[in-house]
Amino acid sequence: MTSFLLRRGGQALITLFGVATLIFFVQRLTGDPTYLLVPETATAADIENLRHALGLDRPLMVQYVDFLFNLARFDLGQSVVQRVPVTTIIASRMPYTVMLACGALTVACGIGIPVGILLALFRDSAPAKLAGGFVLAAQSMPTFWSGILLILLFAVTLGWLPPSSTGSFANLIMPSVALGLLSMATFARITRAALIEELSRDYVRTARARGVGPVRLLFRHVARNAAIPLITVAALEISNLLAGAVIVETVFAWPGIGQVTVQAILARDFLVVQGVVMLGALVTIALSLLSDLLYSIIDPRIALDDGR
Repeated sequence: MTSFLLRRGGQALITLFGVATLIFFVQRLTGDPTYLLVPETATAADIENLRHALGLDRPLMVQYVDFLFNLARFDLGQSVVQRVPVTTIIASRMPYTVMLACGALTVACGIGIPVGILLALFRDSAPAKLAGGFVLAAQSMPTFWSGILLILLFAVTLGWLPPSSTGSFANLIMPSVALGLLSMATFARITRAALIEELSRDYVRTARARGVGPVRLLFRHVARNAAIPLITVAALEISNLLAGAVIVETVFAWPGIGQVTVQAILARDFLVVQGVVMLGALVTIALSLLSDLLYSIIDPRIALDDGR
């Protein structure tokens, strides 16, 4: 276990370094944010003074080394637009994004896994065919489009739910559904494929021959082995939910990290974008490590130290 954690820790550091380097230089290709921060009547001297105040007049490699040094001290810098620490901005928006991601994950797992079980156990039934069509539609629909349709139906036409913003549980329902639909379809497909594969194995036929009931067979034997690919998908889908939150939070005016990311990109607020991207990379790496640890807990035959 120790060697596994050390190896994964080294890989995580290399990955974070690569992400930090990539986002730093790619952002600089978008242009100088100074021109977006000064008024139209600003002179060349005013622009140069602001550039100097922001440290953007220094050589690019000096800025890069300074960025890495601050990152090593967990200092994400200060927003060039809001003039407050990036960590403060992210911390103030993080609860909203976590709330939205949890709601979307609840929708994805709460609907996707039961639908996947239905598709695997009753493949030729009418309900399974109807559920299969629902999964296909959810997988094919872009997040922004499903969000707009939900607003038109439940907010504008029926008036059942508020169209945007926060304030109550009702405000969370539509963004969670819009963000969770695609992940729901993924969970349903993976659950179906994993169960069909496990149900065709020899130990299932042996258990049936010994008179093991279908419910006990499913939940005590098949489900445990089928959970391995679901853990992998869950780790990936949580990362995708955080990425998809950028679109959903914009559509529903949800004040999370996704919304502030869009605003920072439009304003070329480099340090805020860098902070959000680094946070996303860190969350993805942590989820990947957690899924590997869960493998060995669910199936002790998976040895982490051997890299298997």
